[in-house]
Amino acid sequence: MTHGAAEQAARNSYGRLVAYLAARSRDVAAAEDALGDAFVAALEAWPRSGIPDKPDAWLLAAARRRLIDAARHARVTAEATDVVRIVLERADEPESSDTIFPDERLKLLFVCAHRSIDEAIRTPLMLQTVLGLDAATIASAFLLAPATMGQRLVRAKAKIRSAGIRFEIPEPRELPARLEAVLDAIYAAYGSSWDDVAGADPRRRELAEEAISLGRLVLRLLPEPEAGGLLALMLHCEARRSARRDAAGGYVPLSRQDVAQWSRPMIDEAEQVLAAASEAGKPGRFQLEAAIQSVHAQRAMTGHTDWEAITLLYEGLIRLAPTIGARVGQAAALAEARGADAGLATLDGLASDAVETYQPYWALKAHLLSRLGRVVEATDAYARAIGLSEDAAVRDFLVSRSSAL
Repeated sequence: MTHGAAEQAARNSYGRLVAYLAARSRDVAAAEDALGDAFVAALEAWPRSGIPDKPDAWLLAAARRRLIDAARHARVTAEATDVVRIVLERADEPESSDTIFPDERLKLLFVCAHRSIDEAIRTPLMLQTVLGLDAATIASAFLLAPATMGQRLVRAKAKIRSAGIRFEIPEPRELPARLEAVLDAIYAAYGSSWDDVAGADPRRRELAEEAISLGRLVLRLLPEPEAGGLLALMLHCEARRSARRDAAGGYVPLSRQDVAQWSRPMIDEAEQVLAAASEAGKPGRFQLEAAIQSVHAQRAMTGHTDWEAITLLYEGLIRLAPTIGARVGQAAALAEARGADAGLATLDGLASDAVETYQPYWALKAHLLSRLGRVVEATDAYARAIGLSEDAAVRDFLVSRSSAL
């Protein structure tokens, strides 16, 4: 039971606690180390003293003590003295979960978007430090080996420490330059939750709500069109979450989902946010992705999907962000609007090295080949897609499609 309580506290509060401690100690790595020691201390103390009423407050107090002790035992330098002073200044603050508010996470997100930090590592750094994802999960999202991602994250934290980057929200004039990196991190966090279709990982299941909460905070802090576009995108996707599984837990693709299970209030909110963002006349990647989801959402009202409109939106999206995901999405839309041949031609035009391990590419290719009656090729493509699928229900769905050939 004690281990379970510590694990629950870690899932619920890790990102907020690290953000809170790092904002005051100005050292991300030290904050993570102190919090890690606090979890170890909890596993030793809680079986004897009982689980505290507010586990996160207990962990915060223990981590603060570790930071103070570490600074006191360090060589007497101005940096160490500052750490002690900053932490002690906060020592009398009420130690309840009420003090660990989301603005601390938002603050740390903007810190991690500092121009002194390598652009390629900003999003992974935010995902680990602020949102609590492990290096292996982050590495999977970026198609890298876990060890490689781990090394990059360690170097990035050392850079923050050595550069003395200040842990505070930048001046208003500096915010737009850092916004894109922050939005990318929130989007990646939501995507990690979305990929866990079965909801098997409690931490990843909670990330969706956390990402949407951060999206709202960013939009309130900086009401830029792309911030609105991201929030609308997440809301549209989240509206369909319950429809992605059938009663037996089987995977249900978007085209077969029961629209009655979609959340109409969430769709309405997404539409309002997207409409407000579009009024600025500054289209961006997230606005276009949200617009694509908006067209899909219209099926709940009209009973059909305007695939030509989606195809045009993908054309605009690819001009701004020619990602492999966007190109595969465009191929799927073209296949619905203009025939399987058109979609397959688009897929065949993608570089082989870019799609070698990209599961959606092989799943779509298998589907289009089967529609064209190219059974042998479709079977091979299904085998690739099945082998690349991490979710058991998705694998079962693809196996049934392949068997039907």
